[in-house]
Amino acid sequence: MPPKLRSDDGRNIVIRPLAYCAEADLAEYAELRAFPVMPCNLCGSQENLERKNVKAMLAEWEKKHPGRIETIFRSISNVMPSQLADANLFDFAGLDFAGRDGAALDGRGLGDERRRADAPAWLADPESSDSTLDSG
Repeated sequence: MPPKLRSDDGRNIVIRPLAYCAEADLAEYAELRAFPVMPCNLCGSQENLERKNVKAMLAEWEKKHPGRIETIFRSISNVMPSQLADANLFDFAGLDFAGRDGAALDGRGLGDERRRADAPAWLADPESSDSTLDSG
């Protein structure tokens, strides 16, 4: 889930203000501030959930390959519609092998990515200066 997400019905926005904070940093801060631990059986704290398995897998990856979690997070923060399998965001049927200037591609990329007419407005102009699209 992204740090800010509009619900499907458009009536609510979920804001996750700590999405960019590492869990270890949050735990250390909570300990320094002596925040009380509140027992909870919601949101993945139960035994035998896939969430715990994924957390263990990520911890093992991080031990073997430091920085991998940050790399994964950066990769999901910089996705082009053509890299997804959503035909509502990208016109795969209209994809050809010509680059932006009409020249054949040399295998380095797909060149001009055509946008569907019904795609979100922010997809229509890839050169948009909209600050909400800046990757920082």
